[in-house]
Amino acid sequence: MTTNALVPDVLRADVETLWDYHDMHHVVRPSDVGIGLGSHDLGVATCATDLYHRGLFPLIVFTGANAPTTVSRFPRGEAVHYKEHAVELGVPDEAVLIEPRATNTGENFSYTRALLDQHGISVTSAVLISRPYQQRRAYATCRKLWPEIEITCASLPLSLDDYVESIGDADRVINMLVGDTQRITEYAQKGFAIEQEFPDEVRVAFERLVKVGYTSRLI
Repeated sequence: MTTNALVPDVLRADVETLWDYHDMHHVVRPSDVGIGLGSHDLGVATCATDLYHRGLFPLIVFTGANAPTTVSRFPRGEAVHYKEHAVELGVPDEAVLIEPRATNTGENFSYTRALLDQHGISVTSAVLISRPYQQRRAYATCRKLWPEIEITCASLPLSLDDYVESIGDADRVINMLVGDTQRITEYAQKGFAIEQEFPDEVRVAFERLVKVGYTSRLI
C-alpha cells in the first residue's frame, strides 16, 4: 500500500474502475433542496455552495454529527462546520439548515426529512451532495428511505488524481473506495439501501484491491 498523494500505477486501473462506478454521472437539475452529507471532506460544502449560487436549489441542509475520523477536523460537528464554510462563501444564513445528529447515511436522510417536516417544508426533489465515491451509496440509501422524491447526485467535479491530491493520502482514498464498494451489496442485503448493479469488472477490481491489503474500511 501507499501513503503518499499518488495512486500507484500498478493499482490505477482497479482504482479508476471503482472511482467511475461510484460516480452516478447525473446531470444536476433544479430541485427543492440540496442535502450535503457530512464527512471529513469540506469539498462537500464547497460543492453545495456552488450549486446554490448557480440557482439549482433555494435551501441547503447540511447533515452530520461526527465520526472518529472527523472529531479533530470538525470539533463542533460536520454540519456546523459545513454551514460556517457555506456562509463564508456567501450563502445567506437563513438559506442553510443544519441537522447535527446523524452518524450514518441512513440517519442523514431520516433526520433531514424530519427536520424539513418540522419546518413545514415540503420537498419533491433533492440534490444529494457528497464525496465523489459516496454518490452511489447515497443514492441507493435515499431511494430506500425516501422513495417518493426525485434525486440527483453531485460532488466537486474532480478527477481521481485531483481528489487524491486534495486529501493528501492515496491510501486513505483507496481504502474508502473499497469500503464503499463493499457497502453497495452489503447494505442492500441488510435492507438499508436499494439493490444496485454490480458489474463483473467492479467485483474483480474490488477483490484485487482487498487482496493487496486495502481492508481498513471493510465491515
